[in-house]
Amino acid sequence: MEPVTEELAACCASRRWVEALAGRSYKDVGDLQAASKRALDALEWADVEEALAAHPRIGDRVQGGTREAGWSRGEQSGMDGTAADLQAALVEGNRAYEEHFGHVFLICASGRSALEMLGELRERLGNDVETERAAVRRELAKIVDLRLAKLLEGT
Repeated sequence: MEPVTEELAACCASRRWVEALAGRSYKDVGDLQAASKRALDALEWADVEEALAAHPRIGDRVQGGTREAGWSRGEQSGMDGTAADLQAALVEGNRAYEEHFGHVFLICASGRSALEMLGELRERLGNDVETERAAVRRELAKIVDLRLAKLLEGT
């Protein structure tokens, strides 16, 4: 994988999304994020699932020294110091969500507490499949936008 492609894949693991953005020039982060939005909107659900497969469960601490692992740890910093009962509730919520929808619960965790994320998880468990897929796409777009900005900042 080329360096630019690897960097983009750290932002979103959908190969189709990476292909749509790689090899082009962007005048600024806003231009890049607009191109990203268009590419995300064009993804088939299988492409979204490919992106989801690279995301850890809320509450899981990603190991490793990759850029994506570091970003994930930072994004989930609201989980730091979470009480055992709240951690257990998140584990159970993740299990129920995955059984119901067949993929990891995705939420833009940046700036959110564990309690907020648990509340959102429980609320979204009541969604029908199409409503939840729309929510997943919105959350994925938020995460990708944040990561693209971090990528361009060099953090």
